[in-house]
Amino acid sequence: MRRENGLGGSGGGAGNHPGGNGGRRGRGRAGTTAGATVALLLALTAGAPGTGAAAHGPPPDPAPGGPVRPYEPDVPGPRNVDALGATIVPDGGTARGVRVAFDRTSRAETGGVPAGARRFVFLFDRSLAFRPEAFPVCARSLIEEKGVTACPDGSQVGRGTAHAYPEGTAEVLAFNTRHDSGARGALVVIPATGTLLELTWERVTPYYERRGYRWALDEILPPSAVPPQERAGTARFRLEWGARREAGGVAVSFAESSARPGERRQRIGLWSWFVTGQIALPETTAVRRPVP
Repeated sequence: MRRENGLGGSGGGAGNHPGGNGGRRGRGRAGTTAGATVALLLALTAGAPGTGAAAHGPPPDPAPGGPVRPYEPDVPGPRNVDALGATIVPDGGTARGVRVAFDRTSRAETGGVPAGARRFVFLFDRSLAFRPEAFPVCARSLIEEKGVTACPDGSQVGRGTAHAYPEGTAEVLAFNTRHDSGARGALVVIPATGTLLELTWERVTPYYERRGYRWALDEILPPSAVPPQERAGTARFRLEWGARREAGGVAVSFAESSARPGERRQRIGLWSWFVTGQIALPETTAVRRPVP
């Protein structure tokens, strides 16, 4: 169950698989893109066939109770092949505080531009807990009206880079937020392109609990005016989750690890659903590094 002082409990339930491309999950949510250039940076494709997959068929949805993506039919396109790396490093704020980085590279199986994505679910090892309630939130409406510089101090909880195919790099920022529904989550922003994506915190299903996960950040890449088959993927996308701040004179970490430095390998995954209908689950592990 969810602790009152953060996202540290486990749980989850069964739900429908998204293979029908719509009509699943509990509540709606919208997002925006800004044309073809945005789509090139948004479509964060992933997944070598069979990597981390269930024994039969594609890997099941880790967070079926989350937001619903508007329906789009599958389109022809390449099969995507990804590699996923991860690091878990001290955040310098508290004894358990860490920063968790996802580092994904992507290519089409046939070479060239990968197919675009519909949805990503960032999966975190069960030893990792999060404290979004201890950090200020930044509203989507504020970013849309005034930009990321208007967000409250301490609300940024992640950052990274998006590498377009075949070249071009853009900064990625992540902010703690509370959605209109009341759900806690994050906003991922690419200021250079005007991209703004919504994510929600979700508890994973028992299948993923057995694999060693507990919490997930569920991100939907909404439909846009760009036809699905023309939404190019990125060659690489790196996003690090973690932050620290002082609250009432006490240091607070956004992400915490109960595993001691060097104690064991912690599992990280990225469930991925593409415009072609392909579903993949690249996974990796990382050992928490000691304080330098």
